[in-house]
Amino acid sequence: MRIVAGRIVPGQVLDGEIEASERLKVSRTAYREAVRILAAKGLIESRPRRGTCVTVPHRWHLLDPDVISWIFSGTPDEPLLKGLFELRTIVEPAAAALAAERRTAQQLQALRDSLERMTAHSLAVNAGQQADCDFHQTLLEASGNPFLVSLTSGVSAAVTWTTIFKQRKKPLPRDPLPDHERVYHAVAAGDAAAAREAMTELVSLALLDTTQVSSPRRRPRGRRRRAPHA
Repeated sequence: MRIVAGRIVPGQVLDGEIEASERLKVSRTAYREAVRILAAKGLIESRPRRGTCVTVPHRWHLLDPDVISWIFSGTPDEPLLKGLFELRTIVEPAAAALAAERRTAQQLQALRDSLERMTAHSLAVNAGQQADCDFHQTLLEASGNPFLVSLTSGVSAAVTWTTIFKQRKKPLPRDPLPDHERVYHAVAAGDAAAAREAMTELVSLALLDTTQVSSPRRRPRGRRRRAPHA
């Protein structure tokens, strides 16, 4: 979390194994395993005669579910946030269009079931968030493209953690269920163009909701909020 938040900057050398394990009060074996995992995710690298240092962000495995969760443990910077949604805008509308042409009856039913669970639980609780994740996962699988399907874990993690992030301090600004229903109906109708358009709008609105949370507007000082009409 300190690395992705920029508190440990690229090029900075981490403490040695003995010093770090004593400071963190963990075994040296546990510390070595943590270092191995971070290296596998591209966040750090070991260099001869220099030690273990933090790598530059473009080498991080940004779609790794753990990395995404660490990014959203704090407040992600705006370029990173927009970059994540740009990726979703490239991937998910295309997947929705392909799903409209290739989905099976079982996949269509799975999408319907996800919507029903989202309705029953709402996105404020884990069950509803899992249903939302299942919806996007099924849509990628329904594309029938193995390369799109390989992005499932990353896209699912992005969907889950942005949803959690958006309601960290207050309830969701709006109900995104109608956006998902429009995608479903377009896929069910086999209308690739409509599915692409509906998913593009869904991701665009999700970005707007997320950026409003990460960069809330301040009311000018001296102005009092008017009481709503009864």
